[in-house]
Amino acid sequence: MTLKNLTLLGLVFAVACESGLTNPGRNAKPAFVLVTPGTVAQVTAGYEHTCALRTDGSLACWGNNFNFDDGSHGQATPPASNFAQVSAGQYHTCGLKTDGTIACWGSNDWGQSSTQVGVFTQVSAGYVQTCGIKTDSTVACWGGAFWPQTPPAGAFTHVSAGGGHSCGVKADETVACWGNNDYGEAAAPAGTFLQVSAGGLHTCGLTTDGTAVCWGDNTDGQATPPADTFTQVSAGQDHTCGLKTDGTVACWGSNKWGQAMPPAGAFRQVSSGGFHTCGLNTDGAVVCWGSDVWLEATPPEYALTQVSVAGSRSFCGLNTDSTLTCWNLTPPTGTFTEVSAGGSDACGLRMDGTLQCWGDNTYGQATPPPGAFTHVSAGYRHTCGVKADSTVACWGDNTYGQATPPPGAFTHVSAGYQHTCGLKSDGTVACWGDNSALQASPPPLVFNQVSAGGFHTCGILTTVNTVVCWGDNYSFLQVTPPPGAFTQVSAGFWYNCGLKTGGTLACWGDNYYGQATPPLGTFTQVSAGNSDPTFACAVERDASVACWGVVAIAQTPTLLP
Repeated sequence: MTLKNLTLLGLVFAVACESGLTNPGRNAKPAFVLVTPGTVAQVTAGYEHTCALRTDGSLACWGNNFNFDDGSHGQATPPASNFAQVSAGQYHTCGLKTDGTIACWGSNDWGQSSTQVGVFTQVSAGYVQTCGIKTDSTVACWGGAFWPQTPPAGAFTHVSAGGGHSCGVKADETVACWGNNDYGEAAAPAGTFLQVSAGGLHTCGLTTDGTAVCWGDNTDGQATPPADTFTQVSAGQDHTCGLKTDGTVACWGSNKWGQAMPPAGAFRQVSSGGFHTCGLNTDGAVVCWGSDVWLEATPPEYALTQVSVAGSRSFCGLNTDSTLTCWNLTPPTGTFTEVSAGGSDACGLRMDGTLQCWGDNTYGQATPPPGAFTHVSAGYRHTCGVKADSTVACWGDNTYGQATPPPGAFTHVSAGYQHTCGLKSDGTVACWGDNSALQASPPPLVFNQVSAGGFHTCGILTTVNTVVCWGDNYSFLQVTPPPGAFTQVSAGFWYNCGLKTGGTLACWGDNYYGQATPPLGTFTQVSAGNSDPTFACAVERDASVACWGVVAIAQTPTLLP
């Protein structure tokens, strides 16, 4: 699908996009949504986001997840369900579930994401409208702003929602269009068609003899297809792409962002978006080209077993092959068993038990001592680790005594902002460093895990697996955890996130950027940013990673493998 830069509406957002402006947004989907080659059945390019349907029926979306017009967001955050088809629009996305019902998410300011009753066989998300084919072959549309979206009666085999118009292929193979027709985009020509695609202000169709026919706005040549034979056609905002009979892709129209310059190779499907295009090649990999302002053209292909978030300058993950992936920090090569991100640095535990740290070393936090370790935790400007003899060693900034651990045997340590806490071998917790908010004064209870945050600390009780927190609670009630049993807790700066026994997430405390509003799904590990209160990330069951909060880091920097 896709939308034209509807200048007649004077969209400020379109101007921002054309100028290449970026904005971190809120609750944006991370670039760590796993899209492994061979596991994708369909790809759909929206205005500035992209979604892929996995072969197991789940969805992965990436790119812009924020709507400047009405402040809503979520078009790149699909629900957890089983889908048979997906369609990405401008600020909303819709999917056809395997039971025939439709689920939509994202902007609903014109009713384009409203709940629909009934069973459908196809769905198409447009600008501010959505259309679907029902089991009786009739078309139903909902949403729409300035142009009525009232489809004609009769049976249809295919439908496509575009900028302000929609088109469908009828049972007799003719095309019918409705909605905006300012540029003739809804004035379908005579002839017989197999498929139709409504773009921004133009439309293209695949005739029964395999040629492409287009009508409507042709300012950039988007309605002038080449003389080739195609098996599929997809109209974007002001460009069009088609899948040729030999499997290669041909594009025409605007190429300002490279969206009409497809790569070589054979494809099974193509989808034109706002300023980018994506295709599914014959190897089963998603390949995108064109604008990548929101990483909408960067399909993620990373599988992680652990993620560690400190803040915008430090974010790392442990890959399934035991190598490291980091943002804004270049990790060392080799294999590791654990990684921990600090304020502007990170440390990893190698297979032989030695530590290697990288990044900012102003306070010596990236210079670990020699010897074997079993665990490492990087704080804001200091780092601590549990040695092979169960004692704790710390290095780096020691202004508040946070790098001066007490003697004794420990099984776990957590370096926070200006204090540190450790889990002793008897299950009690010992803390040291800044205690201005009593964050280093743990209760005399038995724990199985502890996590040091900004000016508070949280731990999980051994007997009942509930969370207990202490320290600053004035600002955002971050030391008032929800009830229930948890398997892991991660203390952020002024908020916390925990992994419940069923694999779901719960977060509490500061939620200004949405960092305490976790996504749905089942997860295996969670990490709350500790250096600044911006975002958190969690590893999903399929080894992909979901992030929430401001996550500007997940939209603009280059991922450093």
